Amino acid sequence: MATVKEYSVEEKLVSVLKLQKIDSKLDEIQILKGELPIEVKDLEDEIEGLNHRQNHIEDEMRSIQDFVSNKKNAIKDSEALIKKYEKQQNNVKNSREFEAISKEIEMQTLEIKLSEKHMKDASEEIKDKSRVLEAAKKAVSDKETNLKHKKGELEKIIAETEKEENAFRKQSEEARTKVDSRLLAAYEKIRNNYRNGLAVVSVMRDSCGGCFNAIPPQRQAEIRHRKKIIVCEHCGRVLVDNDLEATVTI
Repeated sequence: MATVKEYSVEEKLVSVLKLQKIDSKLDEIQILKGELPIEVKDLEDEIEGLNHRQNHIEDEMRSIQDFVSNKKNAIKDSEALIKKYEKQQNNVKNSREFEAISKEIEMQTLEIKLSEKHMKDASEEIKDKSRVLEAAKKAVSDKETNLKHKKGELEKIIAETEKEENAFRKQSEEARTKVDSRLLAAYEKIRNNYRNGLAVVSVMRDSCGGCFNAIPPQRQAEIRHRKKIIVCEHCGRVLVDNDLEATVTI
């Protein structure tokens, strides 16, 4: 039966401190990238949304143009009917037939006027949508220019740091295998609680290196003895002494 190696407190502290130092190097690289990855993603999403809006406006404009075309055809049909009715008026046998045809001519004349009004309104709507479309196209163009600039910046940083980042990620993965499982779980939880990612800190000027609250002398002595894992009672970070901090390197 395989035996599970028991690590001393000092060995546990060394392993988790080394992991912290590696992860802090990775954090520095992410800080170097800044908000660029988020900005690039936001710009890509905005451009996608604007393109979708642009396509929607273009579809609406085509629909309105089809409507105008149909109204033009309707006017042609009405004009043809008016000519037909006017010819029929020349051959009517009585006034009743004449009045009936006159009403048909009047009806078609009204249809023409109504179609012309619809066409005028549609033309105004097309003009409005054209302005909106041009504004959307300009917004896309501006954002694409900005995106190209942001991507260029990000790609430059990635090119400069990729090799180093990959090396640190590999080291981080290896270091995690050497950290006590319960301590690793606590480390991950604490690290995720703080924006600076510090879960293991040294005592600095008699204070916690994370939250800067004072550490009592007796507590500092216990930290230096490395007989048990000590956490800051204020922020919960794992505390190590300055000598250990100085000797653990990556």
